[in-house]
Amino acid sequence: MSEASSPDAALQGAVGIIANPRAGGDVRRLAARASSSTLESKRNQVTRVAVGARAAGVERVVIARDPMRVAQGALENLALDLTVDVLDLGARHDASDTHRAAEAMRAAGCGAVVVLGGDGTNRILARAWPEAFVVPVSTGTNNVFPRMVEATVAGAAAGLVAAGRIDGADVSRPAKQIRLLRDDGTEDIALIDVGLFVDDIVGNLMPVEPAKIRTIVLTRAEPGSVGLSPIGGLLEPAGADDDFGVVVTCTAHGGGGRPLLVPISPGLYRTVHVTDARRVDLGEPIRVLGPGILAFDGDREIALAEGEAAVLRVERVGPRVIDVDRALRRAAELGLYLDRGPFRDGHGILPECC
Repeated sequence: MSEASSPDAALQGAVGIIANPRAGGDVRRLAARASSSTLESKRNQVTRVAVGARAAGVERVVIARDPMRVAQGALENLALDLTVDVLDLGARHDASDTHRAAEAMRAAGCGAVVVLGGDGTNRILARAWPEAFVVPVSTGTNNVFPRMVEATVAGAAAGLVAAGRIDGADVSRPAKQIRLLRDDGTEDIALIDVGLFVDDIVGNLMPVEPAKIRTIVLTRAEPGSVGLSPIGGLLEPAGADDDFGVVVTCTAHGGGGRPLLVPISPGLYRTVHVTDARRVDLGEPIRVLGPGILAFDGDREIALAEGEAAVLRVERVGPRVIDVDRALRRAAELGLYLDRGPFRDGHGILPECC
């Protein structure tokens, strides 16, 4: 395992691994029935990602030093013919750690990245590295963007793309995202949803109270999810491959909306009163007006003052999400895991323990 204070070396063909140590451990474990993701579970996932990437032909992975030693602890004693570069970026114990890790891996030339985290973690990656090839692996229960995919095959799919053994463009598609533009010129993005809530506060992590929801803009309105997405999904479904979004307007109880029972958080159903739900074309402007709090992929971050406007658009300009099944199917078609694959000369044979 090598140390690197800056991403100077050319690491084309490497796989980056971003593991958010805080993912799967917020207040929803107390306010609802979301499951927890332990540090040891994350370490186990990182190990499996690395094993899968090596079997796909990757010789180097890149991680960032984190205060909980999730990635380092997973790889420092791994008996695998694999170079591990550790980027020491000066952990600040906040969302900027993910942002700087993504920027460093981008600068280092990583060919793909595996993200172990939720919608919020992947949103940070998308802001820092919008053209990344990514395999998002869920480590929680309230997520829509990352998949519940086995970490070994997630690493394999990322490795096949990073090593250039399959064409990443053939097994991926740019994600949809919501782009925000405020009156003052401020911009931001979300990958799944932007909600306008009234009588709320910036930084609140509790599940939103249905009576406070006024507008929801969705890239994916998934009826089989939890959170804001099924509010649209149970009325006007929209998946990752659909080239449209959904906007939902809501009101407080007694305001004339239709009552809709939705899983607002894991194990927690609430009634939301919906006045309208409709599809929106890619690029179509949706104007929201304050006062209220704007939440991005569940994170309440921006307060709109009385009369202050913001414009939201659903666009397909996000990171390229690698389809794990398609990537492995393409590898099968090419016979990449037969003896004529990357280990044909005996170099890099995986030890039996792995």
